[in-house]
Amino acid sequence: MALDLAASAAIAESVRREWDAANAVLVVDQRLPDTARRDLLRNLGVHRVVDATGRSLIDRAAEPMDDGDAVVIATSGTSGPPRGVVHTHAGLRSASLASAAALRTGAEAHWLACLPLAHIGGFGVLTRAWHTGADLTIHDGFDPESATTSGATHVSLVATAMARIETTTFRHILLGGARPPASVADNVTVTYGLTESCGGVVYNRRPIPGVSVDIAADGEVLLRGPMIMSRYRNRGVKSPVDSDGWLHTNDVGRFDDGLLLVDGRRGEMIITGGENVWPDSVERVLSRHPLVAECAVAGVDDPVWGQRVVAWVVKNGDAVPTLEDLRDFVADSLPRFCAPRQLVVVDSLPRTTLGKVLRRALVDDLSSSR
Repeated sequence: MALDLAASAAIAESVRREWDAANAVLVVDQRLPDTARRDLLRNLGVHRVVDATGRSLIDRAAEPMDDGDAVVIATSGTSGPPRGVVHTHAGLRSASLASAAALRTGAEAHWLACLPLAHIGGFGVLTRAWHTGADLTIHDGFDPESATTSGATHVSLVATAMARIETTTFRHILLGGARPPASVADNVTVTYGLTESCGGVVYNRRPIPGVSVDIAADGEVLLRGPMIMSRYRNRGVKSPVDSDGWLHTNDVGRFDDGLLLVDGRRGEMIITGGENVWPDSVERVLSRHPLVAECAVAGVDDPVWGQRVVAWVVKNGDAVPTLEDLRDFVADSLPRFCAPRQLVVVDSLPRTTLGKVLRRALVDDLSSSR
């Protein structure tokens, strides 16, 4: 059952009602254009849809869901068409209780859901509150004033939203989505996870209860636990979970003093002059520069270097940083081959609804402007 409704207490009631009827749900992102919305419903095999006008038939021939299936969450589709990640009731419950245990919180909390419910970061707030008996407030999107006056004690946010509030308003903030700022307050927990792992399952670089983390021989981060996805809803799409239950994340990482450090997506590593450069590492350094408000780093094809490191920067204030200044700044913390060879000053960075920078869009735009 697809719920094509704005975020509100009513959509939460619809989820519970469909679950009582043994139906799995798909929450449709209200920001999708009509064509993308139709494609999503067709590709993920939706049987029926509920919107503001009522309930209508979509596809009688769609494959049935399995017993115990609870929700289908569409991935962001930054590397291709969205995939429908199926999570079971048991998996959602495991994720909720493990998160609560890691945060040492339960029924006394008051959760605010202000991230899109179509994404696991938003939907997980609902299930976390339901499974722990906590109070729940739902907002249709993030607004700083509404969020800070909601009376909630706990919230899940992305970095761009957290930057607009006083963090002490909340007892605890779960921070996910995009790369976190260089430093966070004591009441902020930085999470790592995927839609396929039921959201964040590593808190402040440590796995939450019931979760195992391993690094494969090729450096890929592997995750295992009872909250890992059941399968993809899309026909013919192979599951990233192997026969031993390990979720292959396609992220490359390592352990640093026993803590997980994620270097980045496997396909985003830049090879320049034969040297490997991780964009996330360069971004973490550049974000500390006083003239840099936001930044993104990616590799662009180069006839000399193979790829050159390019930095897209949103300036902080009126002064514009120079390429040489940024190169020297990066070289103070990383090998000089990591320093950008090209600087592009932009007004803003393209992002997904969860705040992840769309590096591919930046590269494509730069290539088309040449």
